[in-house]
Amino acid sequence: MIGRTRLIGVTDQTYQPTLSQLRAFVAIAEYRHFGTAATRLGVSQPTLSQALASLENGLGLQLIERSTRRVLVTADGKRLLPQAIATLEAADRFVASAAGLELGGALRLGIIPTVAPYVLPMLLPELRRRMPTLVPHVIEDQTARLLDGLRSGVLDVALLALPADATGLVEIPLYTEEFVLVLPRGHALAGRANLRPADLDALPLLLLDEGHCLRDQTLDLCRASEAQPGAVGDTRAASLATVVQCVAGDLGVTLIPAMAVAAETSRGTLDIATFAAPAPGRTVGLAFRSSTARGDDYDLLAEIIRECRPQ
Repeated sequence: MIGRTRLIGVTDQTYQPTLSQLRAFVAIAEYRHFGTAATRLGVSQPTLSQALASLENGLGLQLIERSTRRVLVTADGKRLLPQAIATLEAADRFVASAAGLELGGALRLGIIPTVAPYVLPMLLPELRRRMPTLVPHVIEDQTARLLDGLRSGVLDVALLALPADATGLVEIPLYTEEFVLVLPRGHALAGRANLRPADLDALPLLLLDEGHCLRDQTLDLCRASEAQPGAVGDTRAASLATVVQCVAGDLGVTLIPAMAVAAETSRGTLDIATFAAPAPGRTVGLAFRSSTARGDDYDLLAEIIRECRPQ
């Protein structure tokens, strides 16, 4: 019967799920695909299906609804998923503590696109060096979807622009960076170090596509200064690399975080200008569920990011 979430039968009140069964449930709920979940866990698809079936039979509940076209998490599955994740986190933490390690096991790290390319090249090698038992899974996405992933339990922690202003989450500010104006070579503002937000008035400002927090921050800056950029929205891009290349092609100007300047302007076909104090910018930090048992781990992760981020 479609939509029924409770299974027929008597639940054994002494039933205790295994960690393998919980991992199967969480992986299927995360990837919404049995084959992908099995590959991620390193087991066969029949083994994965059997683990889920054993869990559902033991609980007397249907957690996953599977058809020929899609995999859905039932209402009971959504209700129990955060607790399953918390149980697995506690088990990973227990094993890591027994081994004398502070941070280990799987870590599903969400990160916004305007941070990922500039932090990950230094962060991932440092995590391998300092936390050899940590298994990071990186999910790059826009802020709104990362927050949804945190709330649903699909993500453990996210690196994004703060404040996220989301209930049920803890935020750890990591660093603040200024915005830099990127210009075509030879632009009249090139080399300026005392820009004011009002200097954006009438400039052809190129923006990232909708959903990127940097787009919203740029528009907020314009509104706050009453600047009226020209041609806003005529050209949009899904990545900083693309929007910067549009600037190089003389399609307009753009604002990028200071951390991205070295990487995105290295070809020498662009000029930059910086703002007078107090310069506009953003705060980047970690966000995670307030209910997690891994708060201390994320405090340590925050310190590692602070130490290894590009200056």
